[in-house]
Amino acid sequence: MAVQFESNVKHVPYSQERVYNKLSDLNNLEGVRERLDMVKDKLDGKLEDMSFDRDSITLKVQGISLTLRIIEREPLKCIKFEGDKSPIPLNLWIQILPVTQEEAKMKVTIRAEVNMFMKAMVSKPLQEGVEKLADMLAMLPY
Repeated sequence: MAVQFESNVKHVPYSQERVYNKLSDLNNLEGVRERLDMVKDKLDGKLEDMSFDRDSITLKVQGISLTLRIIEREPLKCIKFEGDKSPIPLNLWIQILPVTQEEAKMKVTIRAEVNMFMKAMVSKPLQEGVEKLADMLAMLPY
């Protein structure tokens, strides 16, 4: 059974092109990792580590490793990821739309394949996770 979770739409004070260019090459997230190291103690051990290259990001959350790999780039509009070595089959995509020439909006969506029993267990953490991810992406300096 596929379940889908969407973040609220987030406004970003940068152009659609700048946002897309930064997020479509995950090497550009080095600054995020540096900030993570500074606030790790505030995360209650939830996010333990993060590594990435141009096309993938690996997160270690509460002892579980999750790798997301970019599977499609739709220039300026959307970046699609697929879970690789994830505990459940999942996809994630970041949609970016222009508001003005210097402002964009974005939404993060996660779709996961889970059974009825797992749905009850993962729904709240996935909804919270998609919202926190969208908040974090909206605050990045592009």
